[in-house]
Amino acid sequence: MKSIKELYRIGTGPSSSHTMGPRKAAEMFLTRHPEAASFKVTLYGSLAATGKGHMTDVAIIDTLKPTAPVDIIWQPKIFLPFHPNGMNFVALDAGGNELENWTVYSVGGGALAEDNKQPSIESPEVYSMNSMTEILDWCEHTGKSYWEYVKECEDPDIWDYLKEVWDTMKESVQRGLEQEGVLPGPLNLRRKASTYYIRATGYKASLQSRGLVFAYALAVSEENASGGKIVTAPTCGSCGVMPAVLYHLAKSREFSEMRILRALATAGLIGNIVKQNASISGAEVGCQGEVGVACAMASAAANQLFGGSPAQIEYAAEMGLEHHLGMTCDPVCGLVQIPCIERNAYAAARALDANLYSSFTDGMHRVSFDKVIQVMKQTGHDLPSLYKETSEGGLAKDYKPM
Repeated sequence: MKSIKELYRIGTGPSSSHTMGPRKAAEMFLTRHPEAASFKVTLYGSLAATGKGHMTDVAIIDTLKPTAPVDIIWQPKIFLPFHPNGMNFVALDAGGNELENWTVYSVGGGALAEDNKQPSIESPEVYSMNSMTEILDWCEHTGKSYWEYVKECEDPDIWDYLKEVWDTMKESVQRGLEQEGVLPGPLNLRRKASTYYIRATGYKASLQSRGLVFAYALAVSEENASGGKIVTAPTCGSCGVMPAVLYHLAKSREFSEMRILRALATAGLIGNIVKQNASISGAEVGCQGEVGVACAMASAAANQLFGGSPAQIEYAAEMGLEHHLGMTCDPVCGLVQIPCIERNAYAAARALDANLYSSFTDGMHRVSFDKVIQVMKQTGHDLPSLYKETSEGGLAKDYKPM
C-alpha cells in the first residue's frame, strides 16, 4: 500500500475524482507540453456524465487555457475498460500535428492511474501488509496498535503532515459554521450548518451532542460543495464525516492533539486498505466506497480514542462499512449536494454508534472487515452504471431543479 498522504489530500472541492484528479492530470500534461499550440481533452463515462456539475471542464480549462486553447469533448456513453473516469489528453503544435496522446484515469480520492506497462505516474509502496487481517494479527502479536504500524512504515514527517490535515479539517468546520446563503448550482440549496449549530445548542446534552455532529459534517460538506478547501477522507464527496467526528470529540472530550493525530493515522490505514483491495471511487463502486469508507474510518478513529483494542477498532470499522453496503452514487444534477451532504451528516452519527456498539463487545465477530471489503467490491461491480456517479438513476432520475 502507498502512503496515507495519498489518501488525505488537501485541496478544493467539489469532487476528488471529478475535479481534483482532472486538474492534477492537466497540470502534469502541461508540464510535458508547455510549447503546445492547442489542447484537446476527451472525457469519458462518469467524468463526462457528471463533469459539468462537478466542474471537471472548469478544472481542466483553468489549468491549460492560460497556455493554449482547449477543446473539451464529452463522451458520457463510452466507458473505457480500465475505469469509468477516463480522460484523453492530446497536445497539438501550430500545424495541428499531434505531440502526445495520453490516456489517464481519475480513480478516486484525487489519485490518477494509467493502464499500461510503463506508467508515468508512480509512487512508492510503503506498507508491506495489505489486509486488515494481517495487520490485526501483527497488532495482537506485538502488542502495538494500528497507528504504531503507520509510524513504522511512514517517513518521520507523517506527524507534521497529519497535523496539517487536522488543522485543515478544523478550519473547514469553522468556516462552514459561519457561512450562510445558497450553494452554487441550479438546485438553490441553502446552507444548513449554521442553523443546525444554533439549534443544537438549545437542546439538552444527549440531543445537543448529535446535533453538533450533524452541524460539523454539514459545515465541511457545504464548504466542499462551494469549492472550499477541504481534506479528502477518503474523497471530497465524503469529506465531512471524519472532521465532524474528530472535531466533536476533540471539543467535547478534550482529547490531546497527538491522540487526534494518532486516530487520523489509524483511520488513514483503514481507508488505505479499502483503496488497495477494492475502491474509494463512487464512479466505480457507488457511494459505499465514499461515505461508507469514510464512516468506517471515523468509526475506527473514535473507537481508538475511547481506548478500544485492535479487535474492537476493526469491529467498529467493519460495522461502519457493512451498513453502507449497496449505497448508490446518484448525485442530483451531477452536483455534490443532494444526497451527498446529508449522507455525510448521517454517516458521522453512524460512526459514533458503531464505536459505541463495538465498545460493548470484546471485538469478536463473524464477518471480518476484509470480507466486507470483498463484498463491497463485488456489490459495486454488480451495480448498473446508472447508479455509479452518472446522474442517470436513483435519486437523480427525472429530478427537476426548483
